[in-house]
Amino acid sequence: MTRQLDEQISGRFAVGRRLRVLDVGIGRGVQALRLARAGHQVTGVEQDPAMVSAAREALAAEPRGIRDRVRLVQGDGRDTGVHFLPGSFDVVLCHGVLMHVEEPDPLLAGLARMVAPGGLLSLLARNADALAMGPGLGGDWAGALAAFDATVRRDRLGQDVRADRLRTLTATLDGIGAPLHAWYGVRVFTDTAADDAPAPDDLETLLAAEERAGRTDPYRGVAGLLHLCGVRG
Repeated sequence: MTRQLDEQISGRFAVGRRLRVLDVGIGRGVQALRLARAGHQVTGVEQDPAMVSAAREALAAEPRGIRDRVRLVQGDGRDTGVHFLPGSFDVVLCHGVLMHVEEPDPLLAGLARMVAPGGLLSLLARNADALAMGPGLGGDWAGALAAFDATVRRDRLGQDVRADRLRTLTATLDGIGAPLHAWYGVRVFTDTAADDAPAPDDLETLLAAEERAGRTDPYRGVAGLLHLCGVRG
């Protein structure tokens, strides 16, 4: 997904331009720090105090120049209008958040308002059209049948997380003025791999296969996650 995001950024903005980035659901700050190291100004919003602490700890280990390019805000991603003016950011990231929000439309509408004209809105969501793949590949036929019409999945932590369909998200992006520009599949082959599975010796080959599948039909349609990039009109 990192390569996909970089591709969209480089294709939309001039080389060397320092972008204003909003990362909603910053987590431990991995993506935010990567973008800050590339020279961008990053604002991270995170609701979980433990994640905010982890992000601050990771940030503290960076050189001062990078620390100065990152701002952390503890808060709910649905309240961006309280903290920021409309059009304040060139790139807005919302990765791994929608699956934990019962009603995503107000969140997405608020995020779209934060994007400057011509800017990028990047979403990472659980793919509802692929929920039958896990139980099916595991031989759970009853679970596979039930998953065809489901929009909720039990994750590896035992929590129920919501999933979205590509056509629904596409319609939502149209409705909030940030129509879909590109989309990718993420975790086409590895979504069912155990969290503690050791990295294979040919990791680079695996990543190349995932990258290729995530851009190629019909494989990307059954990926565990969807990466959608909308552009603000």
